[in-house]
Amino acid sequence: MANRNPELTEAEWAIIQTVWKNEPCAAPTIQEELEGRKNWHYSTVKTLMDRMVTKGLLTTERFRNLILYSSAITRVQAQKGEIMRAVKRAFNGALTPMMQFLLDEHKLSQKQLAELESLIRKKRRRSGVRKKR
Repeated sequence: MANRNPELTEAEWAIIQTVWKNEPCAAPTIQEELEGRKNWHYSTVKTLMDRMVTKGLLTTERFRNLILYSSAITRVQAQKGEIMRAVKRAFNGALTPMMQFLLDEHKLSQKQLAELESLIRKKRRRSGVRKKR
């Protein structure tokens, strides 16, 4: 069973994003679409895709003599894995310092700040956490 919060390599991201756009699809389809950006040969793409099957990121289905690949994870699962990897690496797994960094490093409009505050209020209501006064 695949990790539901997978940490994808850069190459795996390129492949899975292309699979999401074309699934189910064969390895040559992925290679052709990535050829301009990555300059990967068919054997490279096929090897990467087969490894992704082993890791539980892709699934295969045989249709006559063609192997069709589909994603085994959703975009949200991939995004979650990517964010958690960054939090672990850059902030030792701590979310509060990460959020502080993002708030300090990005100029946010009043509208964006209000949206973030609204998200926090909704999260508090759902989890039953009350704001200290």
